[in-house]
Amino acid sequence: MQERIVIVGGGAGGLELATMLGRKLGRSKQARVTLIDRNSTHLWKPLLHEVASGALDSRMAELDYRGQSARYGFEFLLGTLESVDKAKKTIQLAAIRDDRGKEVLAARNLSYDRLILAIGGVTADFGTPGVKEHSHFLDSLRQADQFHHYLLNEFLRVNQSIEDGNQTKLSLAIVGGGATGVELAAELIHSVSLLSIYGLPYLDQKHLKVCLVEADKRLLPALPERLSKSVAKKLKSLGVEVILNNPVSEVTENTLVLAEGEPIQADLIVWAAGVRAPDVVKEWGLQLRKNNQILVNPYLQTVSDESIYAIGDCAACRIDDERWVPPRAQSAHQMAKSLYRNIVRDYRLKAPKPFVYKDRGSLVSLSRFTAVGNFMQSKSLSMSLEGTAARWAYASLYRMHQRVLHGWWKMFLLLMVDKLNRVVKPRLKLH
Repeated sequence: MQERIVIVGGGAGGLELATMLGRKLGRSKQARVTLIDRNSTHLWKPLLHEVASGALDSRMAELDYRGQSARYGFEFLLGTLESVDKAKKTIQLAAIRDDRGKEVLAARNLSYDRLILAIGGVTADFGTPGVKEHSHFLDSLRQADQFHHYLLNEFLRVNQSIEDGNQTKLSLAIVGGGATGVELAAELIHSVSLLSIYGLPYLDQKHLKVCLVEADKRLLPALPERLSKSVAKKLKSLGVEVILNNPVSEVTENTLVLAEGEPIQADLIVWAAGVRAPDVVKEWGLQLRKNNQILVNPYLQTVSDESIYAIGDCAACRIDDERWVPPRAQSAHQMAKSLYRNIVRDYRLKAPKPFVYKDRGSLVSLSRFTAVGNFMQSKSLSMSLEGTAARWAYASLYRMHQRVLHGWWKMFLLLMVDKLNRVVKPRLKLH
């Protein structure tokens, strides 16, 4: 009888794992590999800030789960995980309803032999009053598209106001000095610089105010301090106001209240501070960390049940007694690869190998302006990059994700398609 491997979550780690297992075990009918996600398409999460700013048309980068499953030997089910029954080894998927509330599919139960949770993470609001009500988040394609819609409306409003002779500025506030916040700030500057090409000539960088607020004493704590300072300096040269060591105490409509100093007024507020697992994991009877991450052992099995695994942002895996694997795309990729190898080893009656996280460094892109990063980060060796070399390295991260999903040949074809689209498509998405 075929073993059923169920993977919940089609992010970077979940989709890569489903594809690898489908190729190896699904096609040969050694296992029935099932991927479940609440969306029909996949978009690499580090691209969401580009979707939000209009630098990327998401339709050009989305991957259809059903198409991928047909090519690589796994099955795809649309659904949202609602509950886990560890004793019966079953999960329940919530009912699916259309925009009018009409039920499309009733709630369903699925059995599993191995359950792999790869549900990702969401932005942490740290209990700050008003964040959920008055801020935009960039945790999903839907949220990125929603912010882009609001941004376009603000572009139109402010451009018309300036044309009518008013002294108007578009004010945007971003909370969180990690990669998402920094990259979004730069992309917004770049987007506004292109507006005159597409019929909005009055709104330019002089009429734009972008404020980046970070509670810590510096931006990008994952990077060396020298690079962090370099990024802050570059953002300031682009006109971004950088506020450090000053946490947000409350968010009201169009206002950030800071622990110190005057409140910040903004037409749009984006909250990009911190990562935690979704609250729904509390209902699944698994041991968690304080940030909702699921505790796993060195083989990525949950400490609550050895037939349930967790990878990516939702997994709490120790590096040592003091450190945990950080919630990054490279972590999800490494976990997916390690778990794939261990499952295959199990089929070959070999003992599993513990997961060992290798910090490959961090890369941050400041839109078309520059990029910075460091490689091979360790106590004994670290290499820093800035400028063109860092931009190439940053672009290669996405290509490596595509290589895992499609292989080398198709990756190169997709690269050529993207190059051609840059020639024939607008440089900014304005719809």
